[in-house]
Amino acid sequence: MLEGIVRDSITKPAVKALRRDGYLIANIYGKGIENVAAAFKRNDYIRFLKNKTTTAFDVKVDGKVYNVVVKEYQKDPITSDLLHVDLMVAQKGVRASYMIPVKTVGSAKGLKNKGLLMLHTRRIPVKCAIENLPNDITIDVTELDTGDNILLRDLTLPQGVDCYLDPRVPIVGIIKAK
Repeated sequence: MLEGIVRDSITKPAVKALRRDGYLIANIYGKGIENVAAAFKRNDYIRFLKNKTTTAFDVKVDGKVYNVVVKEYQKDPITSDLLHVDLMVAQKGVRASYMIPVKTVGSAKGLKNKGLLMLHTRRIPVKCAIENLPNDITIDVTELDTGDNILLRDLTLPQGVDCYLDPRVPIVGIIKAK
């Protein structure tokens, strides 16, 4: 479990001091929950997120455990260092918006015909309760040939999961290499 501290002060000098000490600034929020200004050790946070297997994960701040989902993050435009992260509390029974990652399996036929596998959409926005949230959407691409696409309407989403994108949006396809 990822452990963090509560930020006492949210002033700019206090935030800069925390960043200098190797902390990542975070806000934890949710429906009906008071916002928590928190900070995590940057390296611990990155290591934890690389090894997590589910979309939602637990964090412990000031003795309280929150089941959270990464909603947004900010990076430094020059150094690409992680500066800030927003964590939304995933509450049971409450429908919220989530981004589900797309994973592909198999080797497409079009790759042998000098095609390139193009992942058009890396994450699909869905609205559901946390109980129905899948960890990822897995797409089998073995039957795709050059010029073929898998569209959003071709996917079958789990029960209780709604996607509000246009059904004609391509998710993955094989393009012709030049």
